[in-house]
Amino acid sequence: MEFEAVIGLEIHVQMDTETKMFCACRVEFGAEPNTNVCPVCLGMPGSLPVINRKAVEFAIRASLALNCRVHRESIFARKNYFYPDLPKGYQISQYEKPIATEGWLDIELPDGSEKRVRIRRLHIEEDAGKNIHEGNKSYVDLNRAGTPLMEIVTEPDLRSPEEARIFLETLRNVMRYTGVSKADMEKGQLRCDINVSVRPKGSDKLGTRTEIKNVNSFRFVQKALEYEIERQISILSEGGEVIQETRTFDPATGKTYTMRTKEEAEDYRYFPDPDLLPLVLREEWVEEIRENMPELPHQRLERFLSDYGVGEGEARILVQNKDLGDFFEAAVRAGGEPKATVNWLLNDLLGLLRERQVPVEESPVSPESLAELVKLIGGGVISTKIGKEVLREMVETGRSASQIVEERGLKQITDEGAIREVVLKVVERFPTEVERFRKGEERLLGFFVGQVMKETKGKADPKLVNRILREVLRG
Repeated sequence: MEFEAVIGLEIHVQMDTETKMFCACRVEFGAEPNTNVCPVCLGMPGSLPVINRKAVEFAIRASLALNCRVHRESIFARKNYFYPDLPKGYQISQYEKPIATEGWLDIELPDGSEKRVRIRRLHIEEDAGKNIHEGNKSYVDLNRAGTPLMEIVTEPDLRSPEEARIFLETLRNVMRYTGVSKADMEKGQLRCDINVSVRPKGSDKLGTRTEIKNVNSFRFVQKALEYEIERQISILSEGGEVIQETRTFDPATGKTYTMRTKEEAEDYRYFPDPDLLPLVLREEWVEEIRENMPELPHQRLERFLSDYGVGEGEARILVQNKDLGDFFEAAVRAGGEPKATVNWLLNDLLGLLRERQVPVEESPVSPESLAELVKLIGGGVISTKIGKEVLREMVETGRSASQIVEERGLKQITDEGAIREVVLKVVERFPTEVERFRKGEERLLGFFVGQVMKETKGKADPKLVNRILREVLRG
């Protein structure tokens, strides 16, 4: 029997606010443990939460970017469970009345087709703290407790591990473009719970699902799904039954393991938080946010194609990484010709940065410096070959192209008389090759060009070299 997977995702996105969801404590990655805390996020008796307006604004912005219906009224609820890093014994979340529902996000599949993935709901909640385990001791850091989160829940529309990975990559890009989150998985700013079941292909009936908790990289999401789907198919093929449970993924083994039997919503004993009034949004505020929405990835793609005339493949690469697209635009604004700029950025600068494992946003070569290099090459001041040497030195030293060119005397030789002198010298040195060229071996032109460039240390204008060589060789 042939099976198919049915996959839905629950994604927690940390909002990029300065302070926590219900108090004024700072949100700061890497701070000393338990330094960004107060009576509210420590769950002290008598402390009262106050809603972070910026977090609500970010949630609305994200909801609009995901084509969701934003509700004018939503309710915060208490989600009750007990864990060492949850000081109140409950988490403030939203349950029956979330801030947004009924959205969608289109993803592009490897074959070039598009797939629409429906968004069931987007709700606001606070994060728990962090448990740190060292040997036989465990510590609790509550700096993260109360950090503003959005939980984005998809419908079970995904059908393969690859689709799930692509959806997450697309969602992260949207979050970054809207400015609501940096969505850095390594810092825990984007975490994913996976719901997956399998069923006979063609069936409308859903199978028993398992949940895989807190997967923290795109590659691991794909690997966890590949293993879990095969595990479930194997059980069903042997006549067994899949148990509804929560599992965890171990990257070292590439396998999922049982954590606990699955909780249902009633296990959390949700009820409206008595300390918080219903969240009521003014229509004018929602419309103001809608009118001031940042440019989204698909809009930037269209603009790059129409305004800059770059190839579609190049434009897609630029758009998939917001920092890369921002770098490109800054370089063009600084005077870099768009097509040449994208070529030097994608084919040369990125390669040098990867060698050093440096992200583009931390590049020692600024957009303005890259634009200057592109202008020097485009204006014939230096050759493309010299440009590559200069760029490498720019990455290594952080110095500008003009400084390096001036100090090393790398300006291109454009004096015809000087180039002709070198050409005559080279031709005189290789009489046998000259005779062969004149008898029809025109491919030897490349040999002579190479010799001239060697004599001039790569500084001669290649166009002039070619023209003068042809004149001299043909007698």
